[in-house]
Amino acid sequence: MTLAYWCIFFAIFLPIFCAAYAKYRAGFSPADNHNPRAFLARAQGKAARADAAQQNSYEIFPPFAAAVIIAHVTGNAAQFTINFWALLFLVSRIGFIYCYINDKATLRSAMFGVNLLCIVALFIAAI
Repeated sequence: MTLAYWCIFFAIFLPIFCAAYAKYRAGFSPADNHNPRAFLARAQGKAARADAAQQNSYEIFPPFAAAVIIAHVTGNAAQFTINFWALLFLVSRIGFIYCYINDKATLRSAMFGVNLLCIVALFIAAI
């Protein structure tokens, strides 16, 4: 399995981490498990931003995974190139989550831009 495929694997767990952190920060209890989405909808501060980071992580995951897989399947991209962009995506995604939770809006947007750049670069490498 390539490094890029491992990046997909680890990216799967980023939104789960965000949700766990949001629930922890908001004081989630077993009683709240009956409707966890309603519980997180009432969250504020870092908990609310962690929940938003969770949602954004779920939204960007499919294009990232598709880009990595397509870059592999076409056979047109060098493995180093695929690994580089996938790893940069993962690192910048972690940076995005950190910035989102800690309310660093401008830097968060820059990290999101890097995420998009990585996805586009993977598609271009597949050409």
